[in-house]
Amino acid sequence: MASTDESAQAGQHASPLGTTPPGPPAAGAVARGGGMPRWLPRAMVLALALIACFQLGSWAFHQLTGLLINILIAFFMALAIEPAVSWMASFGMRRGLATGLVFLILLIVSAGFIALLGSMLAGQIIDIVEDFPKYVDSVISWINTTFHTELSRVDIQDSLLRSDWLRKYVQNSATGVLDVSAQVLGGLFQLLTITLFAFYFAADGPRLRRALCSVLPPARQAEVLRAWEIAVSKTGGYIYSRGLMALVSGLAHYILLESLGVDYAPVLAVWVGLVSQFIPTIGTYLAGALPMLIAFTVNPWYALWVLVFVVIYQQFENYVLQPKLTAKTVDIHPAVAFGSVIAGTALLGAVGALIAIPVIATLQAFLGAYVKRYDVTDDPRVQGRPRAQGRREPGSGTLLKRIRRLLRGSSQASQEPRPPS
Repeated sequence: MASTDESAQAGQHASPLGTTPPGPPAAGAVARGGGMPRWLPRAMVLALALIACFQLGSWAFHQLTGLLINILIAFFMALAIEPAVSWMASFGMRRGLATGLVFLILLIVSAGFIALLGSMLAGQIIDIVEDFPKYVDSVISWINTTFHTELSRVDIQDSLLRSDWLRKYVQNSATGVLDVSAQVLGGLFQLLTITLFAFYFAADGPRLRRALCSVLPPARQAEVLRAWEIAVSKTGGYIYSRGLMALVSGLAHYILLESLGVDYAPVLAVWVGLVSQFIPTIGTYLAGALPMLIAFTVNPWYALWVLVFVVIYQQFENYVLQPKLTAKTVDIHPAVAFGSVIAGTALLGAVGALIAIPVIATLQAFLGAYVKRYDVTDDPRVQGRPRAQGRREPGSGTLLKRIRRLLRGSSQASQEPRPPS
């Protein structure tokens, strides 16, 4: 009993409030509370690795932007010639041989057009150089007559040859020739790259589709093949419709230029047809500028006639010819086509302007299979006409009719004679 009392008294002295005193902290708790968590170094290493991968990917993407754009152009070129290659392959011809034959035909046509256009431009430049002294003499004569001066062509030539401006211009032109040569070589290498990729995409199209579908489940394979088929159809249809419009435009402008007696009418007609159809938005103005310039050298009034014809034919093409030719191939609203060209130009420049319309047509056709459409009600407001004033929609005025009935019933009840009490 004495030991029990002593232990109770010791407990009371140790904890006067009746609580148990805290024990000494464990060694592991001190290490966990005061040290660095084990996951923090790994998280820092992972974050640094992700940042490094992102920077490396961004650098590689910027370095390979030119190659990616060339591959994109080659892919759409392969889609454009896919119908012709498949048609030749259906007769037993190998796809590689069919693709090479299509590229050979395109090369011959392009080389012939460039040769004819170059000969035309060279002839015009030679004529301008030969007639340049006459133009200078006529201008000097007009200046002397108008301003009562005594200028001569010999004095003007001597002053130009001795001027510092001409010396600086020749030096800048010499350096500019080197820059132009480098750009031409770069353009030829880029064209060769695009041609090789397009050849491989077109010749090995089935193998490429098989390799792409082999990494996808069967449901996704059907969707990819459907998208590929739509892209081929829309891109080929775009090229087909543009080719027909280029043919019609070339024939119309050839008849005009030939009737006016303008030189090189066939080459100018081909120029107008191709440039106006395959360069969106500004192609019409670029195409009409060269025939106007050549016609101006024959007769200034001929240039005005060419301008009037270009404007009238453009309206005919926009509102009559183009809707009929593109109704079954690339059925896109003109505003959507114009907006897609602007967006493509802002993103990829001239390349985006060229492939914008086929891309939008493909997306529109692909999404059209998944967007549910409903029949539109026969409402005049759909056609932009105002609704008839006397006609009301069903359900309108129901509350008003009920109020009138209640008022009418109460008035009749008040007019009925009351029975005698």
